[in-house]
Amino acid sequence: MPQNRNNPYAKAAGAYDQNAQQHTSSQRELEGRVLMKSVRMMQDLQNNWENVNQELLESTLRYNRQIWMLFYDTAIENPEQNRPNDLRSNIINLANYIFKRELEILADPKKEMLNILININKEVAAGLMSAQKQELQNSEENSLPPQPQQQQHPPQQPQPHQPQDGQHSGTRTNIES
Repeated sequence: MPQNRNNPYAKAAGAYDQNAQQHTSSQRELEGRVLMKSVRMMQDLQNNWENVNQELLESTLRYNRQIWMLFYDTAIENPEQNRPNDLRSNIINLANYIFKRELEILADPKKEMLNILININKEVAAGLMSAQKQELQNSEENSLPPQPQQQQHPPQQPQPHQPQDGQHSGTRTNIES
């Protein structure tokens, strides 16, 4: 895609994309890291709530909203990708919930109201990053040369001790006449 050299946003987006590709192993990991940055920003708000002003609250929630707008747009605009419809639907519903919750927080700011946004972001980030780790493990397993398989023998059942001719079994029997 040709970039407009006069557009600072396109230039910044291109630099961001290039940097992300060089320093991040996958798109999922990048998304997980961005969500965790939003988590840290919201936790910082909570930890310093007495000094939070409307502008700081709005900018923090805007950052989180932009992340979820990307997820939302991707789910809406790319129905043919490898995402099942139920996953796309869940992303859309979750994003809608987050948008609504952010409006509630802006209308009546309380630090406890950030907890649900923090928890959602943490859970989604953990899922994205663990899925990325799982993909990495799978690709490593697929790139390893096949190991020679050793022939499996069924486990042998222990045999009861059978006395040989001329030996006794070691058990006593009382014979009464």
